[in-house]
Amino acid sequence: MEKRSIALDGPGGAGKSTLAKRAASYFKLVYVDTGALYRCIALYVFRNNVKFKDEARVAELLPNISIEINYDEEGTQRMILCGEDVTADIRSPDISMGASDVSALLPVRDFLLSMQREIAGKHDVIMDGRDIGTVVLPDAGLKVFLTAKPEVRAKRRFLELMAKNVSTSLDEVEKEMLLRDKNDSERDIAPLKAADDSVTLDTTYLDLDESFDALCELISGRFGI
Repeated sequence: MEKRSIALDGPGGAGKSTLAKRAASYFKLVYVDTGALYRCIALYVFRNNVKFKDEARVAELLPNISIEINYDEEGTQRMILCGEDVTADIRSPDISMGASDVSALLPVRDFLLSMQREIAGKHDVIMDGRDIGTVVLPDAGLKVFLTAKPEVRAKRRFLELMAKNVSTSLDEVEKEMLLRDKNDSERDIAPLKAADDSVTLDTTYLDLDESFDALCELISGRFGI
């Protein structure tokens, strides 16, 4: 039987991960945070003192990298990099920017593409990222482009970082977010954009519950669940 697949794309801070995790739990889907995969690559590159944009050096590191996705008792995705749980380590602002840089490298994208498609081939999934509907799962049963105004996304991300005791400022978060938006949208390989057959869901004026209800309505309408 064909697996249900939901591609959830959009810029940082739009609420993709939060809503995808909640929807996965509600509809009994496997949640895949593809951004976390790129963050793992960025962390490994950083720890090996290689510049994020150095494609040749980064490509040399890839054969040494092993990434596993595990789930704890609460269903939270845990990222295992070369045997180490790095779920918290990959969420720093520096690694976020590094993830944007390494995700623009073709060897990195090729390295992770098969992993992502293999998961979707085995499970009913909701997968979030920057190019799921356009590149990773172009035949996804439902494609949603989740977005919100930059200042709203920055405030959400700032509060998220504060809750994790990450030292930063709202101004710094907004500047980094706008830079990442620019990098992700203008890169030559798999730029951030809405798939032609996607549905845009703007959460600027919606709270978390309202955003979740809107996403669930789209999923229920498409799959009858």
